[in-house]
Amino acid sequence: MSQSRLILNLGSGRPASSLPLELADLHGSLITGECISCRLEPLLEEGWGPVRGVDLLVGAGFSIDGAPRTQGSAVCARAVRIRSLPDTVGPGMRLLIVGLNPSPYSADHGVAYARPGNRFWPAVLAAGIASIDRDPRHALRSHGLGMTDLVRRTTRRADQVDLSEFQAGFARVSRLVEWLCPKAVCFVGLGGWRAVVERKAQAGVQQRMLGGRPVYVMPHTSGLNAHSRLADLTAHLAAAATLADKS
Repeated sequence: MSQSRLILNLGSGRPASSLPLELADLHGSLITGECISCRLEPLLEEGWGPVRGVDLLVGAGFSIDGAPRTQGSAVCARAVRIRSLPDTVGPGMRLLIVGLNPSPYSADHGVAYARPGNRFWPAVLAAGIASIDRDPRHALRSHGLGMTDLVRRTTRRADQVDLSEFQAGFARVSRLVEWLCPKAVCFVGLGGWRAVVERKAQAGVQQRMLGGRPVYVMPHTSGLNAHSRLADLTAHLAAAATLADKS
């Protein structure tokens, strides 16, 4: 392991909900494999502690080296920047998109569903839930559209992810939803939901909620999914947005 860099007081004087984008910026400033020692010390709030601190680091595209520790209200941890894609999430989300895990192309370009053949962004624009192509931060800031993945490890195919990884990721996303309270959650790709929740789940609104919020599950938007047309994917995203607006 290479010597770590010391990053002091991330989030100092700000709410913990500012940390996801701050950590995303940090992820973008590092190279894969670089190790940091970080101190997360946002304003003290209910639920803040090592579990949330680790969740935020994992969501930002870091693996944790050893157990975190606390210093007063601060959470201190050693973390390694992995080839991944950070969360773009925050308070006041209309809809949280949950993918399976990042593709190498998306991780390297810093944008979820970035590959030109992927229909996610064309469908999002056609559904009217974002207005700028492949700009997750604008989508979050201007439209309340947040984005995360069940698993942060990059693979070329979703079937290269273990069930235990989906289960751990599902638990993390559940805690994220319970904390930030998006109006609804939309899983893009049935595989993750089927692996963890309901093996025979079909696309649409689900009976089970996540973190107290309603859930919509839709097919994957990859160009390899020939069973779903752009119009179908657009209709699914529009239905997920409607679910959010009714909540």
